[in-house]
Amino acid sequence: MSLPLQSDPGEVQADEMEVKIRGLMMDPVTNMPMVVLKDIGSDALVPIWVGIFEANAIALEIEKTATPRPMTHDLLANLIRTLDGEVRRVVITELKDDVFYALIWMERGGELISLDARPSDALALALRTDCPIYLSAQVLRTTRMANAGVENFSTEDLRRWLENLNDEDLGRYKM
Repeated sequence: MSLPLQSDPGEVQADEMEVKIRGLMMDPVTNMPMVVLKDIGSDALVPIWVGIFEANAIALEIEKTATPRPMTHDLLANLIRTLDGEVRRVVITELKDDVFYALIWMERGGELISLDARPSDALALALRTDCPIYLSAQVLRTTRMANAGVENFSTEDLRRWLENLNDEDLGRYKM
């Protein structure tokens, strides 16, 4: 579904921060894969839990592993390029009821289009198209508030744990 354009996706919004993928790892509590995003302008870290297949798609691109046939995100990136489109950026826009939401901002023929996406798909596509990744300040605030209610594991504990991850903890999926 295409959403109406509210502003130029090429411009960073005041409530957005650019992030990089810091790593991909298994959450030791839930045993689910998670992507750790890091704000490039601060020490802020945000974990986003993803499914095993989505984690695999992200890991394949992080490692630059060639597959015999195009995977879904490779196909999507190839389709966009073939149709003379460009992925301008992806934005993790919201965290609501423990579900993350994202938008993929694309341009084709001078027209700007935003598409609703799962963050894991948006991140996998961003890696394949080498476009910037942004996180809304609302997601950072909501993540902090959500983690504040976790018993025996405060937001500060989570922040310290994520900040103290070393390359070995992040496994071969570090960036």
